[in-house]
Amino acid sequence: MRELSETEFHRYARHLILDEVGEEGQARLLAARVLILGAGGLGAPVSMYLAAAGVGTLVLVDDDTVDLTNLQRQIVHATESVGRAKVDSAVETLSRVNPGIRLRTHKVRLSEDNAAGLLAGCDVVVDGSDNFATRYALNDACLAAGIPLVAGALSRFEGQLTTIVPGEGRPCYRCLFPETPDPSLTPRCEEAGILGAVAGVIGTLQAVETLKLLLDLGEPLAGRLMLYDALSASMQEVRYKRRAECPSCKDSAGS
Repeated sequence: MRELSETEFHRYARHLILDEVGEEGQARLLAARVLILGAGGLGAPVSMYLAAAGVGTLVLVDDDTVDLTNLQRQIVHATESVGRAKVDSAVETLSRVNPGIRLRTHKVRLSEDNAAGLLAGCDVVVDGSDNFATRYALNDACLAAGIPLVAGALSRFEGQLTTIVPGEGRPCYRCLFPETPDPSLTPRCEEAGILGAVAGVIGTLQAVETLKLLLDLGEPLAGRLMLYDALSASMQEVRYKRRAECPSCKDSAGS
């Protein structure tokens, strides 16, 4: 186990006094590598909390630039970052949050062709994308590599979250959404709007799920979809099962 420095003992003191984390757990976090797809509404709070928690290497994947309309919810960016690449803006902020972690960036759009290379060496992947084509590609790549995937989505005053854990007959993202929903039923933020703080709620929950996976704590949201409704201040859970005919998970490495 890697020994913590004196500075790390102070920085992560509130983790160290948790019996479920302790020095060994913090060392595991510092040795971990997590890919965050998207440096936007979800990726912003995820990256902030994982950086603060001391996840040793964060890999940020995003090909977009910061727009003024992003700043209402994408808290990793600032006004002076408008026009800059999101990954560059995020790195600047995260380096201030925790200069002791490593930050890797890819200014690309994830696809079926490059997903495997981007995921190489990662312990957990967090999906903050906003379209089903990318979500399916990431799901399939994570299944093939046997890497857990924490997937979130947003719309207006609502959010959802689930965790895909390959293997042992557990379901994947295509088991939950076998076909791409009608676009009119799943409009993007620029079409339907979004209450900014809702992104913070779901992104923070994604960070919690990621830390649980890295520390092997509790029960992940595998086979469970958490639905958050900000207007009613309520959370519901929908359970889903693996589909025998699912083309993604039936032949995956962890099946």
